Amino acid sequence: MPAKKPLLLLVFLIFSSFIFSQAVQTVDICVYGGTAGGVMAAYTAKKLGKSVVLVEPGSHTGGLTTGGLGYTDIGNKYAISGLSRDFYRRIGKHYGKFEQWIFEPSVAQATLDAYIKAAGLSVLYRYRLAGVRKKGDKIGEIIVEQTDHPAAPKNRTIRASMFIDCSYEGDLMARAGVSYFVGREANSVYNETYNGVQVREKHQFPDGIDPYKIPGDPNSGLLWGISNGTLDAPGSGDKKVQTYNFRICLTKDPSNKIDIGRPAGYDSTRYELLLRYLEKKPATDLWAFLKFDLMPNNKTDINNNGPFSTDMIGMNYNYPEGDYATRKKIIQAHEEYTKGFLYFIGHDPRMPIHLRELMLQWGYPKDEYADNGNWTPQLYVREARRMVGAYVMTQANCEGRQVVDDGVGMAAYTMDSHNTQRVVANGMVKNEGDVQIGGFGPYPISYRSLIPKAGECSNLLVPVCLSASHIAYGSIRMEPVFMVLSQSAATAAVQAIDRKVPVQSVDVKALQTAIRNNPLADGSTPEILVDNDDRAHVQVSGEWKTEKTGSYGPSLFSADGKDGGIKTVKFTPDIRQAGRYHIYAYFPKLKNASSQTTLTVSDGHTAKEIVISEKDVRVEGQTAGEWVSLGTLLLPKGQASAVTISTKNADGLVAADAILFVPE
Repeated sequence: MPAKKPLLLLVFLIFSSFIFSQAVQTVDICVYGGTAGGVMAAYTAKKLGKSVVLVEPGSHTGGLTTGGLGYTDIGNKYAISGLSRDFYRRIGKHYGKFEQWIFEPSVAQATLDAYIKAAGLSVLYRYRLAGVRKKGDKIGEIIVEQTDHPAAPKNRTIRASMFIDCSYEGDLMARAGVSYFVGREANSVYNETYNGVQVREKHQFPDGIDPYKIPGDPNSGLLWGISNGTLDAPGSGDKKVQTYNFRICLTKDPSNKIDIGRPAGYDSTRYELLLRYLEKKPATDLWAFLKFDLMPNNKTDINNNGPFSTDMIGMNYNYPEGDYATRKKIIQAHEEYTKGFLYFIGHDPRMPIHLRELMLQWGYPKDEYADNGNWTPQLYVREARRMVGAYVMTQANCEGRQVVDDGVGMAAYTMDSHNTQRVVANGMVKNEGDVQIGGFGPYPISYRSLIPKAGECSNLLVPVCLSASHIAYGSIRMEPVFMVLSQSAATAAVQAIDRKVPVQSVDVKALQTAIRNNPLADGSTPEILVDNDDRAHVQVSGEWKTEKTGSYGPSLFSADGKDGGIKTVKFTPDIRQAGRYHIYAYFPKLKNASSQTTLTVSDGHTAKEIVISEKDVRVEGQTAGEWVSLGTLLLPKGQASAVTISTKNADGLVAADAILFVPE
């Protein structure tokens, strides 16, 4: 017996040594938050030769991109570049298209997993931030705690030269002592007009809907979901946060459908306002209160729509700065509310029968989120903390009145805020906070908006909770843009390490060049875009109008083929590396478009005429147009090659917008 004690002691020491060695990890770059942006940041850093660890508090990567937001918010495809664009190309390949912006959650997950596998990324799942240790203005290490896996070390220490916070909440940024803001600034702070308190017409209750449990009796109390607060002056600031919800994936495929059952905690009184709304405005279909965007394979991406829908207005104020227990309760409350809402629509006898029958056609898909009860694990955290960094993006940037020269990504979406509160105004229920203002083209996002102010932290980049006012953030906060900015942040982190400088001293011109010349972070030959706005590579013959609506990039050219005479636009690429290129033309949506468009593709020696039928151009989702293949051609180095769009044989409007050359 005594002889076994040294053996047991040896085993214990070996096991303890193993645990200790696993509990401390040293890397070049630590990425916190496994959102789609986080995956792209980690992938970029690893492909650029750095050691990387990606820390994800949950069990899935991808955030909203894999969490149900499959009907992508884009604004203008021109703004989406690099690995972000590559992601949607890979999604397209899955569905047999060049690129695809509408996809199932499981397809998005498999696509991001492929990036992780290809780069050999180290991912720590189910670890969340527990502490940050700084020396001066530099993060030395972070401590992360294990959430629900008893076999793994409870705490780990991660030491890195650079840190990137890609979380939706900005926890690492906050723990590092970086300045941030929660809520809405007053318009006066940044000389804006759409920030702060806003009572507008969209997603709004019509006049006359009574807010009280017993109509007309304030003493009976307010219906569920209505705050007893009062409206502040228009444009005034507060700490209130725009509402969250879930992007809901359902299916009507009988072989893949799980019926929507009565959820735990169900309370039908929460949905009384829906009944009162439908009494005032009867609905013919579910679109009156659910934004039903269809996905491939009979699935949905359902978002909020109307004054009473999936947005749980006013119930998230404590989320951004809440501890983990607080956030968990808020997430559970949103899940209970949303599942109860779906059940209420299909089962409450007070709902119109035709709406109940429509709802009962849908159910949870068996092949999505099988490890989470077929329900997305990702709450749509539209906005939490926002850094107050070296530069603050504002409404002026969105509208093009201020244009930065240190752009490392672009945005193009409408300035978009969901409602923030539901109150009683003049004896009626009203929503407040919804803003949807567009009408502007793509605009650059400053590198300085990704970094803290000098002196606060010298080795941290924040591409998701970036530095922007509430209303500007509403335009920037789109998943494709987060991926673009995260790639840029990772590239900057690599350059900061290589040059031994703080993030505030990164050479932005060199950073922009690196992003442009190596868009996939793998050294491959970049594709070549010739846009109609690139006048150095575009020749125009005849009268073409410049239009700024529905274009790829800032504008497009259009000409009426019925006016007589052939008009042309010639796109000439600068081919820096000879080879085979797949050529695409961008076809925007146009009213009164010609039934056909004639194009000529030339390699400098031979020319081929191609006719594209308007009926064959399939435009899906929120995109303003689609790329159409013109085939593959061997192109020589230089500027001998060209694609010409003409009004030949046109019987309506012809668009000349952009030509793309993708190396094989």
